[in-house]
Amino acid sequence: MRVVIAPDKFKGSLSAPDVAEHLATGLLAGYGQGNFEATRIPVADGGEGTIDAAIGSGFTRRTTTVTGPLGEPVKADFAIKDQEAVIEMAAASGLALLPEGPSSVTAKKANSIGTGELIRAALDLGCRKIILGVGGSANTDAGAGVLQGLGAVFLDKNGNELPGGGAALAQVESIDFSNFDVRIEATEFVLASDVDNPLLGASGAPAIFGPQKGATPDDVTELDAALSHFVDVLAAATGQHAKFAAKAEGAGAAGGVGYIAIAALKAERRPGIDVVLEFTGLEHKLKGADLVITGEGSLDEQSLLGKTPMGVSRAASKAGVPVIAVCGRSTLSREQLTDAGFHTVHALTDLEKDVQKCIAEAGPLLEQLGKHIGVYLAERTENKEYLNV
Repeated sequence: MRVVIAPDKFKGSLSAPDVAEHLATGLLAGYGQGNFEATRIPVADGGEGTIDAAIGSGFTRRTTTVTGPLGEPVKADFAIKDQEAVIEMAAASGLALLPEGPSSVTAKKANSIGTGELIRAALDLGCRKIILGVGGSANTDAGAGVLQGLGAVFLDKNGNELPGGGAALAQVESIDFSNFDVRIEATEFVLASDVDNPLLGASGAPAIFGPQKGATPDDVTELDAALSHFVDVLAAATGQHAKFAAKAEGAGAAGGVGYIAIAALKAERRPGIDVVLEFTGLEHKLKGADLVITGEGSLDEQSLLGKTPMGVSRAASKAGVPVIAVCGRSTLSREQLTDAGFHTVHALTDLEKDVQKCIAEAGPLLEQLGKHIGVYLAERTENKEYLNV
């Protein structure tokens, strides 16, 4: 019996590697002493947890000190393998790094400089392909901070250097690229993101994602105008493609880091789950498997829009392997779950109705679910029945 365990994190409870480990422990306990193999493949959808997925698939963790979203130094991880790097921008520029949480002030001042510095750190290690996983960002700066982290200097009308943050972009008059990292031209970038919003307007980064980062309605108006001005200045400096990029699908991702990835890094935008499943080699590892287990903290309508469980389900279906989901809770109907390709779904709330206890005790509860699945698999194996989970 060979089971592939490919979950995402249970947000607020466990990382994807921890989820896989607890499930494997329970499965082994339930299956007993028979011939059983549990292959753990932590996965993610391109946002938080992408580094864990990379490490689990053979990348090496690296740590460096970069500029945090409000200018403070923070230690951030990234992952490398040969000449390829995986960068999770939340590690350098994430909401979770704001010491007192999001507010109107942080919404206007938070920057993505640290993400640019992570890219430079990867370049220093010889990487020439960089996967940029975006999500959970604190900034709404159109990715201007990424350029600053790579050596660009933003100047006001008096020639003074501007600080980071979206609001400051209203004052930018010119951009000095004389110290910009020239290695960017020889580097392939992949933007791992499912967000298809443009940079500006009613469905742009400030309007849609700004309030999540503490922006008031007035802040949204101010930031949208500042980012629009920045686009004009960047277009004057680098060409009209910078204006077209503002309207591209995905430009509004991560407070506009998607925009600068498309406009300045010439990144290819791809669904995050597809990128992660590719570098984890899930398709190859599914060969010969009897069962796949995937999941995430909350299996809901958002999951159906391309989150990790759906990506794993598609890969398992293609390989002809049955797939089940394990989650903290599920709000999907039986019909939706069946249409999504899941044979069965096991939720922690099946064992413990108190959601807060599920969050606090996710590890032991996952082991219970894993043991239940393991016992079932052992019975099917003993009776030589076709695996129909």
